[in-house]
Amino acid sequence: MKINNSSKPSTPAKVGQATAKPSGGASKSPRAKSSSDDKVEIGSLSSQLQALESSLDNVQVVDTARVEAIKQAISEGRFRVNPDVIADRLLTTVKELVLNHKG
Repeated sequence: MKINNSSKPSTPAKVGQATAKPSGGASKSPRAKSSSDDKVEIGSLSSQLQALESSLDNVQVVDTARVEAIKQAISEGRFRVNPDVIADRLLTTVKELVLNHKG
């Protein structure tokens, strides 16, 4: 089965962004008039989400210092692969995936 993704996903406007107004002069709705008294309030959960998003922007996904240390150890021949540790961690990962898939 093929999924057609020809339509663009809709994205909500960000707070503070201007939205497009209908062209053509007069509006059909009397409520469409803009006033300086319009207010937008953001709930506390939304504020927390924005703060969390901002803090996640500063988190590194990859520990570049560790990657460089491993590269250096490999190039110098000091890096040793322990197949027992790899096997144990692989089995643990598979067990977690199986348990999470059932739930």
